Parts: sequence; structure tokens; C-alpha cells
Amino acid sequence: MSFAEKLNHYSKRKSFRYGIPFLVMMVAGSFGLQQFSNLRYQYSKKQPVTPEEMKKYGVNMKKRQEVTLETEYDKVKAVDIDNWENKRGPRPWEEEGLATAAKH
Repeated sequence: MSFAEKLNHYSKRKSFRYGIPFLVMMVAGSFGLQQFSNLRYQYSKKQPVTPEEMKKYGVNMKKRQEVTLETEYDKVKAVDIDNWENKRGPRPWEEEGLATAAKH
């Protein structure tokens, strides 16, 4: 029997027609998932940004001791929520004069 005859004989079997492609997909899928998981771990090892780096870009960060839950709660507690006014913002499709005319 030649190689072509053997291949033709085995290709008629269900285990060859469905099993081999399944095993190939499982092995190829594991290599594909490995690439995605490598990306996850590669970018999770990045260090947080330091205040010195942020100052270089013009952003002023507060010290960790300055921002606590209690200080932020005190700021929110000081806001008067009983007296407020609803202000409508300008829509992108409106002209500048229409938004101010709608207020009055």
C-alpha cells in the first residue's frame, strides 16, 4: 500500500476526520492563549507613577496623608445640597447665543 492509499483509507474514518482537527485546534489554542496571558503579566508588572514623574508632566499630586476618607467626607459634608440651581449646558449642535437665551 502506498502512502496516498493509506491516507485515503484513514481519511474515511470518523476518528481521523474529526479527531485530528480537534487535537490540532486544542494544541494551537493553548499556544494562542499563552500569548494573551503573557501580555497580561507583562503589563501588570509596571510600577506606579511617582509624584516626581507627575511634576515633570505638570500634574501636582497630593501627598497620601493629605487625602483620606475623613477629609473628603468633611468636604462633602460642607456642601449645601438644599440650595442648588439646575444649569443647562450648551449642546454641540446649538449656537452659543441659543444656550444663553434658554436660561432667561
